[in-house]
Amino acid sequence: MKLHLIGTIASATVCGAGAIAGEVRLSGAGATFPAPLYTRWVAEYEKGHPNVQIDYRSIGSGGGVKAIADKTVAFGATDAPLSEKEIGAMGGTDSVVQFPAALGAVVPAYNLAGVEKPLQFTGEVLVDIYLGRINSWDDPALQKLNPGVKLPKTPITPVFRTDGSGTTHVFTSYLGTQSPEFKAEVGVGKQVKWPLGQGGKGNEGVAAVIQQTAGAVGYIEHNYAVANKIAYGAVQNKAGKFVLATPESVSAAGDATSAELKGNVLRADAWNAPGEGAYPISAFTYIVLYKQLENIKNDNEASALLGYLRWSLGAGQKFSAEMHYAPLSEKVQQAALGALSSVTHRGKPVVIAP
Repeated sequence: MKLHLIGTIASATVCGAGAIAGEVRLSGAGATFPAPLYTRWVAEYEKGHPNVQIDYRSIGSGGGVKAIADKTVAFGATDAPLSEKEIGAMGGTDSVVQFPAALGAVVPAYNLAGVEKPLQFTGEVLVDIYLGRINSWDDPALQKLNPGVKLPKTPITPVFRTDGSGTTHVFTSYLGTQSPEFKAEVGVGKQVKWPLGQGGKGNEGVAAVIQQTAGAVGYIEHNYAVANKIAYGAVQNKAGKFVLATPESVSAAGDATSAELKGNVLRADAWNAPGEGAYPISAFTYIVLYKQLENIKNDNEASALLGYLRWSLGAGQKFSAEMHYAPLSEKVQQAALGALSSVTHRGKPVVIAP
């Protein structure tokens, strides 16, 4: 998948250089989770910046981390924050900048004829479904959570991702907070060993299995569920409230963890966040770049890159909710901009035009 961003920098000063002009080309690669949002950002940014072209390849978080580590792109994108090993491969924390660009949610989506009202789930029940302990929709545990809903005696088919993905990382990380047994037996990460169920590749594959299988339940990205009109449920949060994924409830989860965002390699776990209005299976998606931009050829490219990234953290945030993502709260935006301000090129600060 390719996204093309056209933008202009009418004038900019970089490292004391003069105004720049002419076409600038940059590339990025990585996470599929935010790709629809990045597509929109591209379209909006190009309206005012016709001299900058950015090619973003949606190749998965692992591919994005490898690409930036190999210095084949200007920036990488990943749903799972960099591991210590990955940071080390890029030269350590003094060489890397990582910041959240947006928030998204993973939802329990299902195919259950005759059920109109969104169902309610707890983390414990989702664990039991994926461990095979709850295998019918009329199970007393599900019925207790959904009083007044006539649940059918239909077998449950758990659906999961067969490919390594940030979506799986988020979902399993949340379930790991709900059950030490799940964490020990299934694991937490981009790719785990599911004990039962049916697999699908990508959100598209999981969605197809759900839509084609009566009684199926699976985890997919919120924006994907909305766009494809797939039913999904509310999940009980840390405060005991059943909350549906919305831009507001996902932003609330991010804001609740903003105090964890420190330094130039920012990360925070937004799943199972405190707060009555927080959706519990929320997560940040991150941009990664080199702190000294040693993979950027010239001052014009450095200025263009920082200009776009600052725009995405500012004006670009207003498009998040329209795309069924969640905008960063003011606290998170400030932390991200602070990390970005540490970036230099050829040992000097990068100055960009408004």
